[in-house]
Amino acid sequence: MAFEPPRRLVRALGETAPDGDDWLEKLPEAAQQAVALRELTVERVQVPGGRSSLVVLVRRADGSPAVLKLAPPRFRPEAERAALAHWDGLGAVQLLEPFAGEGVLLLERLHPDVSVRSLPEAKALLEAAGTLRRLWVEPPAGHAFETVAERTGRQAEAMRATASGLAEVGPLVSAAVAAREELLGAPPEERLLHGTFRQSKVLAGERMPWLAVGPDPVVGECAFDLARLVRDRVEDLIASPSGASITRRRVKRLAESLDVDQERLRGWALFRAVESGVRALRVGRPQDAELLLEFAGWL
Repeated sequence: MAFEPPRRLVRALGETAPDGDDWLEKLPEAAQQAVALRELTVERVQVPGGRSSLVVLVRRADGSPAVLKLAPPRFRPEAERAALAHWDGLGAVQLLEPFAGEGVLLLERLHPDVSVRSLPEAKALLEAAGTLRRLWVEPPAGHAFETVAERTGRQAEAMRATASGLAEVGPLVSAAVAAREELLGAPPEERLLHGTFRQSKVLAGERMPWLAVGPDPVVGECAFDLARLVRDRVEDLIASPSGASITRRRVKRLAESLDVDQERLRGWALFRAVESGVRALRVGRPQDAELLLEFAGWL
């Protein structure tokens, strides 16, 4: 079978590595090797798929369904493996093989076309938040996961560099960076976090109704993880005449439902929205940037 990468993945990889690399060129051979090594039968490549990996629906030698996932090193697939191993299926997709495979993961098969985003908005937020709560556990002793301070430090530097040539985003970047510095002054806890959690990262399963997929794990406070969920369906929020008030109510409701400090959640939601908006500007997605930065202005 030809392992043709979906267009969405090709575009996203072009954004994250504008100078190019040879991962896509080597992908068909790497996928063939991964399938042969595990004696898998390929059903199909998942389309449109994700923005950071090739996802292939397969069956194992015993006929059981599974998912083969291949990701380039810059998306930290080995960190994802370590986090999934630590969660061991509690709230997240189950890792089916423990050994390292150079960016190859064999995972439990969920329902790839059914995410929590398919539910009505209020129900989707409730189910997503409940899934997220199960992931917030103590990190393993001696872990090598990136911390929130490390990740957001890199992001803050990139934001400043981009904003230096764009006066219109300067005030938001300054506010976001100031919020980060204040938040890092006294973090309330240290937990293993999903890192990129949103409604589309929660899929329907068999052994549990909803399970998280695709973590980019990081260690830090829970409010950082919840912050990305605050802006889910941002296009609907922006289109609503009461979007700003809905956003403020959402922050309050999510903070209360997961016992997170409301102001810390608001601060991280601001930082993460501005960071995503500035990054969208940097890679040539002005419409996405406009939505994200308008949303950030409400916080």
